[in-house]
This record gives sequence, structure tokens and C-alpha cells, in this order.
Amino acid sequence: MDAFNVLFLCTGNSARSIMAEAILNAVGQEKFKAFSAGSRPAGTNPLALELLEQNHLPTNGLRSKDWNEFSQSGAPFMHFVFTVCDQAATEPCPIWPGKPTTAHWSVRDPAAVTGSHETKTEGFSSCLYRVASAHFAVR
Repeated sequence: MDAFNVLFLCTGNSARSIMAEAILNAVGQEKFKAFSAGSRPAGTNPLALELLEQNHLPTNGLRSKDWNEFSQSGAPFMHFVFTVCDQAATEPCPIWPGKPTTAHWSVRDPAAVTGSHETKTEGFSSCLYRVASAHFAVR
């Protein structure tokens, strides 16, 4: 059986959806192939990449992508589409070919955490833990 394709959506596609993509690709093995995108891609947040690397998760190929990339002809067929930020959940999404299963999963934006580098890192760590915990439950 082929893997199920999963698309994680966020407004900026800079942290939450990027981390979800990396984690599911690492733990999903042949069951899932994850992608991520945003309505207004803002570039990948360096703290998200740093945390993924510290946790021995691959970051090669991770990039901030526009969600329209996945609604066009030739894009991978999506079985599941999850919004991971409240703002993206309220935006009109593209029409996904094949009508995939969709759901909203509210995850706080670690990029919105202000303060010292340590405080920001804690915000990203908390987000990474929340995302990873949900993915391990899928197994």
C-alpha cells in the first residue's frame, strides 16, 4: 500500500507546520508522507530548524511553501489536510483535489513568544513536544 499524504497548513509555514512535516516524515516511515504550506509563507524560522536538528530530525528540503503549490495540477494527492493555526483555519483554503479528510488542530505559534532566547526556545520546545506527541499517537 502507498503512503498516505498529509498536508499541514499554517499562515506563515515557518514553524508549526514545518515541524509537523519533519516529525511525521521521520516517524511515519512508509505509512505517511508529510508536506507543509502556508497562505502567506514567511520563510522557515531558524529556531524551528535548530530544534529539529537538536532532536535528530532531518531538516533537508524543508522550506516555506505557498499552499497553492499543492492545489495545482501535478501536485501530490492529499489524503489528509490539517490546519495547525487558528488564523489559517478561518481563511478560505484552495480546493484540494480528491476532497481529502480535513481537520483543525490548534497549536500555539512559537514564533509569537517574546523575550530572551531561552524563553523563545522554550516556546518552540513546547510546540515541538505538542506536535510530536500527536504524531506518536498516530502510530
